[in-house]
This record gives sequence, C-alpha cells and structure tokens, in this order.
Amino acid sequence: MTETGAARVELGGRGSRVATGVAVLDHLLEELADAGGFALTLEIAPDEPEAEVERAGAALGESFAGLFDLPSAPGRGFGVAPADEALAMVVVERSGRPLVASNADLSSTRAGGLQADLAATMLDELARTAGLTIHVRLIEGESSQHVLSAIFKALGIALARSTRGES
Repeated sequence: MTETGAARVELGGRGSRVATGVAVLDHLLEELADAGGFALTLEIAPDEPEAEVERAGAALGESFAGLFDLPSAPGRGFGVAPADEALAMVVVERSGRPLVASNADLSSTRAGGLQADLAATMLDELARTAGLTIHVRLIEGESSQHVLSAIFKALGIALARSTRGES
C-alpha cells in the first residue's frame, strides 16, 4: 500500500471490495463501480475521516490514470444516473488540467459525519491525480443521500465510457 492507499480497477470485472474507513464512501464507491461495470479494490490506511476521503480520491485517480493511457481509451465520457428522486449527469475528460465544475452544493450535508463536502473532496482528488476535468450537473434531487448516490453512479458510467469507449 502506498501513502495514499491502494486501488485497483478491473475493467469488465464484478465484485468490489472497498475499505476507506468511511462507511458512506465505501457504499458510494461500490455503487460507482457497479454502475460503471468494473471491479474496484480499494484500501485506505486508517486516519482522520477527511484524510481517508482525500486518500481514496487520490488512489482512485492513480488507478484510472493508467487506464486513460490505453490505446482504446477515448479520454472522455459521460454518464447519467438516477437514485430515487435524484438525477445527475457527470462528464469527464482527460484534459491534463484538473478541474471540478459542479452545480451540486453538498457542503452543509456532513455525509458520514465529515466536516467537509465528501463528494467535492473526493472529486477534487480524483481530478487532480488523474488529470481530469469533471463536470457534475445535478438535474433533480432533494435527499442528500440520493443526490450523492446519483452523482457517484453517473461518475462510474462516465469513467467507464472514458476508458473503454462504450456508449
């Protein structure tokens, strides 16, 4: 395991094992992998919850960075996913200019008891580490749990399309 943690993504695989130390993040990352149709193995060394979220994002970014280098990877993709009343769209591009642009403000949610926005922290680290531009659009949604779920599912689909070129 590295300082940030260890992650492995198996395209086309099934069955994920995620242990970040933040139960809600574990669940969201399992949903991400399931929606994207890949197996994710991710383990983060115990630390403060905010640090565990950052390390999980960085480890995931490191894993995906190599997948973007494959000849078959188009380097961009999008995903749209529901979670009950919530609907989200995520677009990713391997731009080399890390950026997260989002209209979803979950800073007051405190998911998992965190002091920071779990989704923003995770996405910022993923974008930084993999060199991605990530656009998140919340189309509909009231429940923060459902909004997070829709965002992570849409991200999984977008990552799958950007690395495998699937439509």
